[in-house]
Amino acid sequence: MYKTKLLKHHMWRLIFFLFIIPLSVFPQNRPNIIFILADDLGYGSIGAYGQEKILTPNLDLLAEEGITFKNFYANSLCAPSRASLMTGLNTSKVQIRDNYELGGFEDSLEFGQMPLAPNTITFPKILQAGSYKTALIGKWGLGGPGSTGIPTRQGFDFFYGYLDQKQAHNHYPSHLWRNEEWEPLPNEYFHPHQNFNEQKDATNPHNYAQYKGSVYASDTLTSEALKYIRNNKDNPFFLYLSYTIPHLALQVPEESLKPYLGKFNEQPFSGTYLPHYAPLSAYAAMISRMDDYIGRIMKELKLLGIDENTIVIFTSDNGPERTINNLEFFKAKGNLRGEKGGLYEGGIRVPFIARWPGKIPSGKTSEHISAIWDIFPTILEIAGIENLLWQTDGISILPALTGKGMQKEHEYLYWETHRFGNGIQAVRFGEWKAIQNNLHGEAPGVLEIYNLHNDPEEKENIAEEHPELKEKAKKYFKNRQGAILKQWNFKH
Repeated sequence: MYKTKLLKHHMWRLIFFLFIIPLSVFPQNRPNIIFILADDLGYGSIGAYGQEKILTPNLDLLAEEGITFKNFYANSLCAPSRASLMTGLNTSKVQIRDNYELGGFEDSLEFGQMPLAPNTITFPKILQAGSYKTALIGKWGLGGPGSTGIPTRQGFDFFYGYLDQKQAHNHYPSHLWRNEEWEPLPNEYFHPHQNFNEQKDATNPHNYAQYKGSVYASDTLTSEALKYIRNNKDNPFFLYLSYTIPHLALQVPEESLKPYLGKFNEQPFSGTYLPHYAPLSAYAAMISRMDDYIGRIMKELKLLGIDENTIVIFTSDNGPERTINNLEFFKAKGNLRGEKGGLYEGGIRVPFIARWPGKIPSGKTSEHISAIWDIFPTILEIAGIENLLWQTDGISILPALTGKGMQKEHEYLYWETHRFGNGIQAVRFGEWKAIQNNLHGEAPGVLEIYNLHNDPEEKENIAEEHPELKEKAKKYFKNRQGAILKQWNFKH
């Protein structure tokens, strides 16, 4: 039985080795690839994208030494963004099109989310077959414990972090996972969704001690990432570093919080996600702490002498969530409309920075329109692996990154989401954006069309002036393939 499972587990690797990899010619001194994914970080949340109140010096330096994209998109929620990243498919085709939760928040009910199918072609599987070392450190969200979707069955040699997105709502968890093993942390379990006890003084920090632990998970994730880089400095490696910051709950060690306390006019946050006595300071401190982690990683690359042979890419899985006053006070989504869960620009347009000394020109900005499903072919091209048998919706953005070669353009980008807006579809084609909601309702909502070049804030619906654009958008909408769940298929 064990041998049968092992054979199935390595079947895709065997296929790649026998039929695909021999047809590829690997360049000498293949680059290391580090892909860093923030969680719920909005378009305007870091200095390189206009943020003025939250300090992000390391990300800003990354942008100065590399390239930033103005038109890079994720999906609207955690799981579908991660599924599109792994498979190179947008939500018209990808298996996982929304968050689909299994189990509950308690440790005993940790069953994760809908798992990726065992025969899924992921780009880490292809890298793995191409002799890259592959690691995921951080949040997964594409399959719970023992499922077909766990990272070590989807192309990663090494995994350390959260399997279940619900567990990741707590930055002081009772445990993380090392490969397929539960690894306890010195934190007592507490539920990540609570309201503050109204009988206590909400302004006293000591009354919030129950919402903290001894070990902050992102500290351990960063330590593991640094160790992984050191241990693999002599091998070509791919590291997917998936932080849970700044996804709520509002939790951060005091040393990161102190620089912000007293700077903002803020009131205690009472909860649903965990409460906090200084919520704006905590939100800013979480982002700054992640920025510090990234600075440590960049320093380590230089100390090891592998900085120039390593491409570092940073982006986010979706726009920011509205729970505290972060969207207005910090302009966390810039001036864009919408937020996490929806398909207006604020929910899906995210920061994107890439740095690769000698390959990517420094201080550049790109208007190229691209999305998280483009990462699949981009990373494989960087690794020198030709796209031979697998099909994706992605287009490699390596020419846009390096300024060399002809950059292909998307005819359109497609999104759908089901949890919010009673079912929404959206497409972007050139400067035009079409969006329609209530697709699970008895009658669909009004089809909206925006010119993002003239109206990036999506204020003026010009659909009635452009019937030809409405027809083109409807044609793109109809290209979607049926989803595996009934509730992910629209009535209209």
